[in-house]
Parts: sequence; structure tokens; C-alpha cells
Amino acid sequence: MPKPPFRLSRIDHVVLRVTDVAAMQRFYCDVLGCKEERRQDEIGLVQLRAGDSLIDLVALDSKLGRLGGAGPGKEGHNMDHLCLQVEDYDEAAIVAHLKAHGVRVGDIGSRYGAKGEGPSIYLYDPQGNMIELKGPPHA
Repeated sequence: MPKPPFRLSRIDHVVLRVTDVAAMQRFYCDVLGCKEERRQDEIGLVQLRAGDSLIDLVALDSKLGRLGGAGPGKEGHNMDHLCLQVEDYDEAAIVAHLKAHGVRVGDIGSRYGAKGEGPSIYLYDPQGNMIELKGPPHA
């Protein structure tokens, strides 16, 4: 079987179909530090800068959102989880920051990621999507 004529380098962007764009944008910007990069309100898209990548928010009731069919609900989500690599990883400071914003924090532990085994914190955005904040690999 021939190999692809390209090499994958990183995740470019992830698209979340959401019921409340404003609440999700506040969470990703105010709590996780993303910055709004681009809006296309006519189709229901907000693009947030997350380091070298983008997190796109698509309103379910928008032109673009309706193309994807039924949206996430209490018993079903768009994905299992999104993992964001973080610099200056200080577990206690991160957890305190999340709790100060009323964020539901999940399991904390050591997990394997793109750069190897290292610390991570699971948390949940306002729509119930699980997010993993991943620290640097263990030495």
C-alpha cells in the first residue's frame, strides 16, 4: 500500500457545534485564554485562536449549523474530549483558576499525549464537552 504524499504536522482546527455561542466563547476566551480571530455571523461561525490552532464554534441554529443535523444533548456530545497542550503548567494554579470561574474539574493524573507521558487535568466546558489541559512530558 503506498504511503500518502504528505506528512501530518499538527491539528489545524477543531469545530464544535454549540447551542450557546456566547457562553462557549466566554469559556474558551475568559477561562482558557483563547482570542477571537474571525467571525462570520452570516453563517454562524466564530473562530478562536488557541496557540497555533483554532477552535471553531458553530451555532446549531445557524446556516452552517443546520447542515450538520441534530446537535449535542445531555446524553450525546460532539466528541469524547479535546486536549490542549499548555505551557507554564502549574497544577494547583490551574485548578484554582478553573474553580474561581466555576468550571467543573474532572480527573487529574498522568496521561500519554503527543509529546509523551505527562500531567493532565480534565474539565468541562459549559456545554458538557470534556477538555484536557496537558502539561509537558515527564523528564
